[in-house]
Amino acid sequence: MALLVGEPHGRFGFFNPTGHASIYLDRLCAATPTSLRWCAPGEPGVVISRYNRIGGFDWLAVPLGPYFYAIEVPHALPSSISPAAVFRLRDEYRRRHLRDIAPDGPGGEPPKGDWTQLVGTSFDRTVWGYYLETTREDDERLLNLLNGVENRRRFNLFARNCADFAKLVINHYFPKALRRSIVADAGITTPKHLAGSLVKFARSREIPVTRFVIAQVAGVRRSTKTRGVAESLVRSKKYAVPLLVFQPWIAGGAAVAYLTQGRYDPRRGEPIPCPGANLPYCLTPPETSVADAPQ
Repeated sequence: MALLVGEPHGRFGFFNPTGHASIYLDRLCAATPTSLRWCAPGEPGVVISRYNRIGGFDWLAVPLGPYFYAIEVPHALPSSISPAAVFRLRDEYRRRHLRDIAPDGPGGEPPKGDWTQLVGTSFDRTVWGYYLETTREDDERLLNLLNGVENRRRFNLFARNCADFAKLVINHYFPKALRRSIVADAGITTPKHLAGSLVKFARSREIPVTRFVIAQVAGVRRSTKTRGVAESLVRSKKYAVPLLVFQPWIAGGAAVAYLTQGRYDPRRGEPIPCPGANLPYCLTPPETSVADAPQ
Protein backbone atom coordinates (compact mmCIF):
# COMPACT_ATOMS: atom_id res chain seq x y z
CA MET A 1 0.00 0.00 0.00
CA ALA A 2 1.28 3.44 -0.87
CA LEU A 3 0.12 6.97 -0.21
CA LEU A 4 0.41 9.04 -3.40
CA VAL A 5 0.69 12.81 -3.04
CA GLY A 6 0.16 14.68 -6.30
CA GLU A 7 1.30 18.25 -6.78
CA PRO A 8 -1.28 20.95 -7.56
CA HIS A 9 -1.76 22.08 -11.15
CA GLY A 10 -4.00 24.24 -13.28
CA ARG A 11 -6.43 26.94 -12.19
CA PHE A 12 -7.81 25.01 -9.22
CA GLY A 13 -4.28 24.26 -8.03
CA PHE A 14 -3.41 27.96 -8.28
CA PHE A 15 -6.07 28.88 -5.73
CA ASN A 16 -5.89 25.65 -3.71
CA PRO A 17 -2.27 24.42 -3.74
CA THR A 18 -2.83 21.41 -1.46
CA GLY A 19 -2.63 18.89 -4.30
CA HIS A 20 -4.30 15.48 -4.51
CA ALA A 21 -4.08 12.32 -2.40
CA SER A 22 -4.70 8.79 -3.63
CA ILE A 23 -3.88 5.24 -2.56
CA TYR A 24 -2.01 2.55 -4.47
CA LEU A 25 -2.86 -1.09 -3.66
CA ASP A 26 -0.45 -3.72 -4.94
CA ARG A 27 -2.51 -6.89 -4.29
CA LEU A 28 -5.87 -5.51 -5.41
CA CYS A 29 -6.95 -4.58 -8.92
CA ALA A 30 -9.97 -2.96 -10.55
CA ALA A 31 -12.80 -5.34 -11.43
CA THR A 32 -14.62 -2.24 -12.67
CA PRO A 33 -13.97 1.44 -11.95
CA THR A 34 -16.28 1.06 -8.93
CA SER A 35 -15.28 -2.35 -7.53
CA LEU A 36 -12.11 -4.21 -6.58
CA ARG A 37 -10.82 -7.78 -6.97
CA TRP A 38 -7.67 -9.72 -6.25
CA CYS A 39 -4.93 -9.16 -8.82
CA ALA A 40 -3.93 -12.00 -11.11
CA PRO A 41 -0.22 -12.92 -11.25
CA GLY A 42 1.73 -10.16 -12.97
CA GLU A 43 -0.91 -7.46 -12.58
CA PRO A 44 0.63 -4.33 -10.99
CA GLY A 45 -2.31 -3.17 -8.85
CA VAL A 46 -4.74 -0.26 -8.72
CA VAL A 47 -4.99 3.37 -7.64
CA ILE A 48 -8.11 4.44 -5.74
CA SER A 49 -9.19 7.90 -4.66
CA ARG A 50 -12.18 10.05 -3.82
CA TYR A 51 -13.41 12.44 -6.49
CA ASN A 52 -15.96 15.23 -6.60
CA ARG A 53 -17.99 15.22 -9.81
CA ILE A 54 -17.32 11.98 -11.69
CA GLY A 55 -20.35 9.81 -12.33
CA GLY A 56 -21.87 10.47 -8.92
CA PHE A 57 -19.47 8.06 -7.20
CA ASP A 58 -17.51 8.53 -3.98
CA TRP A 59 -14.36 6.65 -4.99
CA LEU A 60 -13.07 5.21 -8.24
CA ALA A 61 -10.42 2.64 -9.12
CA VAL A 62 -8.05 2.82 -12.10
CA PRO A 63 -5.29 0.35 -13.10
CA LEU A 64 -1.78 1.56 -12.39
CA GLY A 65 -0.51 2.27 -15.92
CA PRO A 66 -3.63 4.09 -17.13
CA TYR A 67 -3.83 6.12 -13.93
CA PHE A 68 -0.39 7.60 -14.49
CA TYR A 69 -0.08 7.57 -18.29
CA ALA A 70 -3.50 6.81 -19.86
CA ILE A 71 -2.02 3.73 -21.55
CA GLU A 72 -1.88 0.06 -20.61
CA VAL A 73 1.90 -0.36 -21.03
CA PRO A 74 3.90 2.45 -19.35
CA HIS A 75 7.18 1.68 -21.15
CA ALA A 76 5.56 2.79 -24.43
CA LEU A 77 5.42 6.37 -23.13
CA PRO A 78 7.44 9.04 -24.98
CA SER A 79 9.85 11.24 -23.02
CA SER A 80 7.84 14.34 -23.97
CA ILE A 81 4.21 14.86 -24.93
CA SER A 82 1.99 17.65 -26.25
CA PRO A 83 -1.33 18.74 -24.74
CA ALA A 84 -3.10 17.49 -27.88
CA ALA A 85 -1.55 14.04 -27.47
CA VAL A 86 -2.57 13.99 -23.80
CA PHE A 87 -6.16 14.73 -24.78
CA ARG A 88 -6.12 11.98 -27.41
CA LEU A 89 -4.67 9.33 -25.07
CA ARG A 90 -7.17 10.13 -22.34
CA ASP A 91 -10.13 10.01 -24.69
CA GLU A 92 -8.99 6.73 -26.24
CA TYR A 93 -8.84 5.15 -22.79
CA ARG A 94 -12.20 6.65 -21.84
CA ARG A 95 -13.86 5.21 -24.93
CA ARG A 96 -12.51 1.74 -24.14
CA HIS A 97 -13.03 1.62 -20.37
CA LEU A 98 -14.86 4.61 -18.87
CA ARG A 99 -17.91 5.27 -21.04
CA ASP A 100 -20.29 4.22 -18.27
CA ILE A 101 -18.80 6.91 -16.02
CA ALA A 102 -17.99 9.53 -18.67
CA PRO A 103 -20.33 8.96 -21.64
CA ASP A 104 -19.90 10.66 -25.01
CA GLY A 105 -21.28 14.12 -25.56
CA PRO A 106 -24.41 14.69 -27.70
CA GLY A 107 -22.40 14.59 -30.91
CA GLY A 108 -20.12 11.73 -29.88
CA GLU A 109 -17.41 14.10 -28.70
CA PRO A 110 -15.49 13.67 -25.41
CA PRO A 111 -17.53 14.98 -22.48
CA LYS A 112 -16.55 17.93 -20.36
CA GLY A 113 -15.94 17.44 -16.67
CA ASP A 114 -13.46 16.03 -14.20
CA TRP A 115 -13.15 12.50 -15.64
CA THR A 116 -9.70 13.43 -16.97
CA GLN A 117 -8.45 13.22 -13.36
CA LEU A 118 -8.78 9.43 -13.58
CA VAL A 119 -6.18 8.84 -16.29
CA GLY A 120 -2.82 10.34 -17.17
CA THR A 121 -2.09 12.03 -13.87
CA SER A 122 1.63 12.17 -14.72
CA PHE A 123 0.78 14.50 -17.58
CA ASP A 124 -0.57 16.95 -15.00
CA ARG A 125 1.69 16.63 -11.98
CA THR A 126 4.65 15.12 -10.21
CA VAL A 127 3.61 12.49 -7.65
CA TRP A 128 5.40 11.67 -4.38
CA GLY A 129 4.87 8.19 -2.96
CA TYR A 130 5.21 6.41 0.39
CA TYR A 131 5.02 2.62 0.32
CA LEU A 132 4.41 0.47 3.40
CA GLU A 133 3.98 -3.29 3.45
CA THR A 134 0.58 -4.62 4.44
CA THR A 135 -0.87 -8.08 5.05
CA ARG A 136 -3.11 -10.05 2.75
CA GLU A 137 -5.65 -10.28 5.56
CA ASP A 138 -5.88 -6.50 5.81
CA ASP A 139 -6.19 -6.26 2.02
CA GLU A 140 -9.09 -8.71 2.14
CA ARG A 141 -10.87 -6.67 4.80
CA LEU A 142 -10.47 -3.52 2.71
CA LEU A 143 -11.70 -5.35 -0.39
CA ASN A 144 -14.84 -6.49 1.42
CA LEU A 145 -15.36 -3.07 2.98
CA LEU A 146 -15.17 -1.04 -0.23
CA ASN A 147 -17.12 -3.55 -2.30
CA GLY A 148 -19.76 -3.90 0.41
CA VAL A 149 -20.80 -0.27 0.97
CA GLU A 150 -22.79 2.02 -1.28
CA ASN A 151 -20.44 3.97 -3.54
CA ARG A 152 -22.17 7.33 -3.86
CA ARG A 153 -20.72 10.84 -3.96
CA ARG A 154 -19.76 12.13 -0.50
CA PHE A 155 -17.13 14.71 -1.43
CA ASN A 156 -16.81 17.83 0.69
CA LEU A 157 -13.70 19.98 0.33
CA PHE A 158 -13.47 20.73 4.04
CA ALA A 159 -14.53 17.45 5.66
CA ARG A 160 -14.58 14.59 3.10
CA ASN A 161 -11.96 15.37 0.48
CA CYS A 162 -9.48 13.10 -1.30
CA ALA A 163 -7.05 13.25 1.63
CA ASP A 164 -9.81 12.24 4.06
CA PHE A 165 -10.45 9.14 1.95
CA ALA A 166 -6.73 8.31 1.88
CA LYS A 167 -6.60 8.79 5.65
CA LEU A 168 -9.47 6.33 6.13
CA VAL A 169 -7.71 3.69 4.03
CA ILE A 170 -4.36 4.12 5.79
CA ASN A 171 -6.01 4.01 9.21
CA HIS A 172 -7.67 0.78 8.11
CA TYR A 173 -4.21 -0.75 7.79
CA PHE A 174 -2.59 1.16 10.65
CA PRO A 175 -5.28 2.16 13.18
CA LYS A 176 -5.05 5.74 14.47
CA ALA A 177 -1.92 6.39 12.40
CA LEU A 178 -3.21 9.61 10.83
CA ARG A 179 -5.43 12.50 11.80
CA ARG A 180 -6.04 15.99 10.47
CA SER A 181 -4.04 18.98 11.71
CA ILE A 182 -6.10 21.55 13.60
CA VAL A 183 -3.18 23.99 13.79
CA ALA A 184 -1.36 23.83 10.44
CA ASP A 185 -4.38 23.10 8.25
CA ALA A 186 -7.32 24.60 10.19
CA GLY A 187 -8.80 21.14 10.64
CA ILE A 188 -8.79 20.33 6.91
CA THR A 189 -7.07 17.09 5.93
CA THR A 190 -4.34 17.80 3.36
CA PRO A 191 -2.13 15.45 1.32
CA LYS A 192 1.08 17.04 2.56
CA HIS A 193 0.11 16.62 6.22
CA LEU A 194 -0.78 12.96 5.58
CA ALA A 195 2.66 12.36 4.09
CA GLY A 196 4.51 13.95 6.99
CA SER A 197 2.35 12.20 9.58
CA LEU A 198 2.76 8.82 7.87
CA VAL A 199 6.55 9.15 7.83
CA LYS A 200 6.53 10.16 11.50
CA PHE A 201 4.21 7.29 12.44
CA ALA A 202 6.28 4.72 10.55
CA ARG A 203 9.49 5.97 12.16
CA SER A 204 7.98 5.70 15.64
CA ARG A 205 6.84 2.12 14.97
CA GLU A 206 10.02 1.17 13.08
CA ILE A 207 8.00 0.36 9.97
CA PRO A 208 10.05 0.56 6.73
CA VAL A 209 8.85 3.17 4.24
CA THR A 210 9.90 3.22 0.60
CA ARG A 211 9.76 6.79 -0.72
CA PHE A 212 9.59 7.36 -4.47
CA VAL A 213 8.82 10.13 -6.94
CA ILE A 214 7.10 9.79 -10.30
CA ALA A 215 8.08 12.85 -12.31
CA GLN A 216 5.68 14.78 -14.48
CA VAL A 217 6.08 14.05 -18.19
CA ALA A 218 7.83 16.81 -20.13
CA GLY A 219 6.08 18.96 -22.71
CA VAL A 220 3.09 20.13 -20.67
CA ARG A 221 2.51 22.89 -18.13
CA ARG A 222 4.35 22.10 -14.90
CA SER A 223 2.76 21.36 -11.55
CA THR A 224 3.75 23.34 -8.46
CA LYS A 225 4.80 22.64 -4.89
CA THR A 226 2.32 20.95 -2.57
CA ARG A 227 1.38 23.18 0.38
CA GLY A 228 -0.69 22.99 3.54
CA VAL A 229 -3.37 25.51 4.51
CA ALA A 230 -1.23 27.73 6.77
CA GLU A 231 1.70 27.48 4.36
CA SER A 232 -0.53 28.62 1.49
CA LEU A 233 -1.56 31.70 3.45
CA VAL A 234 2.03 32.54 4.41
CA ARG A 235 4.03 31.66 1.29
CA SER A 236 1.61 32.39 -1.57
CA LYS A 237 1.75 36.07 -2.50
CA LYS A 238 -1.87 36.13 -3.61
CA TYR A 239 -2.89 35.37 -0.02
CA ALA A 240 0.04 36.65 2.06
CA VAL A 241 0.07 40.25 0.82
CA PRO A 242 -3.66 40.99 1.36
CA LEU A 243 -3.53 39.34 4.80
CA LEU A 244 -0.52 41.37 5.86
CA VAL A 245 -2.25 44.58 4.79
CA PHE A 246 -5.78 43.98 6.02
CA GLN A 247 -5.56 41.19 8.63
CA PRO A 248 -1.98 41.09 9.97
CA TRP A 249 -3.00 39.09 13.05
CA ILE A 250 -4.29 36.27 10.81
CA ALA A 251 -1.05 36.36 8.84
CA GLY A 252 0.94 36.15 12.08
CA GLY A 253 -1.10 33.22 13.34
CA ALA A 254 -0.71 31.38 10.04
CA ALA A 255 3.05 31.93 10.15
CA VAL A 256 3.28 30.44 13.64
CA ALA A 257 1.12 27.46 12.60
CA TYR A 258 3.27 26.83 9.53
CA LEU A 259 6.58 27.13 11.38
CA THR A 260 5.52 24.86 14.23
CA GLN A 261 3.56 22.12 12.43
CA GLY A 262 3.52 22.65 8.68
CA ARG A 263 7.09 22.50 7.40
CA TYR A 264 7.29 18.93 6.12
CA ASP A 265 8.46 18.90 2.49
CA PRO A 266 7.98 15.74 0.33
CA ARG A 267 10.92 16.84 -1.83
CA ARG A 268 13.47 16.47 0.96
CA GLY A 269 15.61 13.39 1.25
CA GLU A 270 16.31 10.98 -1.58
CA PRO A 271 13.12 9.38 -2.90
CA ILE A 272 13.61 6.75 -5.58
CA PRO A 273 13.11 8.24 -9.07
CA CYS A 274 10.48 6.11 -10.74
CA PRO A 275 10.33 6.32 -14.55
CA GLY A 276 7.34 4.95 -16.39
CA ALA A 277 9.06 1.77 -17.63
CA ASN A 278 9.94 0.72 -14.07
CA LEU A 279 6.70 1.77 -12.44
CA PRO A 280 5.62 -1.66 -11.13
CA TYR A 281 9.09 -2.19 -9.67
CA CYS A 282 9.09 1.10 -7.80
CA LEU A 283 5.73 0.38 -6.21
CA THR A 284 6.62 -2.97 -4.69
CA PRO A 285 7.93 -4.06 -1.27
CA PRO A 286 11.29 -2.59 -0.22
CA GLU A 287 13.21 -5.82 -0.87
CA THR A 288 12.47 -5.46 -4.61
CA SER A 289 15.07 -3.10 -6.01
CA VAL A 290 14.48 -0.72 -8.89
CA ALA A 291 17.91 -1.78 -10.09
CA ASP A 292 16.40 -5.21 -10.82
CA ALA A 293 13.81 -3.76 -13.16
CA PRO A 294 14.18 -4.10 -16.93
CA GLN A 295 15.88 -1.12 -18.53
